[in-house]
Amino acid sequence: MRPPSPRSTHQPPLPATADLVVVGAGIVGLAHALEAHARGHSVLVVERDPRPDGASARRSGHVAVTTQDAATLSCALATRERWLKLGREAGFWVKDTGAVVVARSTDELAVLDDLVAARDGDAQLLDAAQTTERARVASDDVVGGAFLPLDLRVDARDALRALAAALDARPRADVAWSTTALTFEAGTGRTLVRASRGEVVARRVLVAVGADLDRFFPDETARTGLRHDVRQVLRVAVPGRAHDPSGPAVLGGTTLLRDAAYVHSPALADVRERLRTHAPELLDAAVHLAFTPHSGDGSLLLGTARRPDAERGADTALDRAPERSEAADALLLREATALLGRPVEVQRRWAVPDVVVPRPRRGPFAGTPFVVADPAPGVTTVTVADGLGTTTALGLAAKVVDGLL
Repeated sequence: MRPPSPRSTHQPPLPATADLVVVGAGIVGLAHALEAHARGHSVLVVERDPRPDGASARRSGHVAVTTQDAATLSCALATRERWLKLGREAGFWVKDTGAVVVARSTDELAVLDDLVAARDGDAQLLDAAQTTERARVASDDVVGGAFLPLDLRVDARDALRALAAALDARPRADVAWSTTALTFEAGTGRTLVRASRGEVVARRVLVAVGADLDRFFPDETARTGLRHDVRQVLRVAVPGRAHDPSGPAVLGGTTLLRDAAYVHSPALADVRERLRTHAPELLDAAVHLAFTPHSGDGSLLLGTARRPDAERGADTALDRAPERSEAADALLLREATALLGRPVEVQRRWAVPDVVVPRPRRGPFAGTPFVVADPAPGVTTVTVADGLGTTTALGLAAKVVDGLL
């Protein structure tokens, strides 16, 4: 169903039973609910907010397929196909726009050259002129780049609303907004879910609440080493220039330090050392320079950065909602201005709650940003770290549901 309007208080009662109760209506939760329902199981999704407003809804909507690696790449490729199919069926905006990575130094270009060689046609090396034309940047120091044709862009907030509405319209599927899961009580082959609007008996419960996992299972959160990582995002306008709303995502050189596919390049160490020597503030704030044209008006969604380590203090494990860092915003604006070749005007500012976890060393999800655990009888938790839910969740769900019901 569509999220109720703020003035509406009527909601239908919760079903008495469901094969799968999913806690959290972000992309990770909805992906698992959709997958389970497609296999013939009844599902109920409970979401404490009245509309999509979590990390999934606040991201840029870049589906970064090409720069994933190993099992994460497999999930990203499957997610890509699912996004395109669901977009046609549910009627939300999703485009295979690709992405352009801009290199502004020879070491960055060497990393991209290695990626293109490894991807066997799924990435294309660009010269400086091709890069500036495709990315619509005007920096004098661009030396080249790469085009990643498999990447997608999706209007994340609209897509979540459409997916939830489509699921809720199906038989034996319900999405309950403004409903908080409170406790889980295991029985014989069943789990009683107590929520703010009633009780539901479930064959299985799946909790997909991202950075709020510690509110339900603090011991499990501590065991996995989950940490909060609040990222800052800006929406900016470029005076005198409107970017094509259907244009590619554009990534700066600092993103080379984030995405897994680049770690195999020997030149990556040169990139890191150059930044450590000449721009340590970018590493301190973990700046991942990227912008995507807004699907409506040609403005840009610019991100991301976090509060620099120097401002964070010693204990950041539960730093859920820190004060906004002006220094982080200033770094994003400085780097965007340098890449675009002109200043930008800030229209909006917001934060995205994220999680960081050590990548599992063993098990079916070894080396991935996925943490799947069973902290209580009948309850499974699924956490996707590093902001990769939009990129991987629809593919991950098929693997998780295989062993869930």
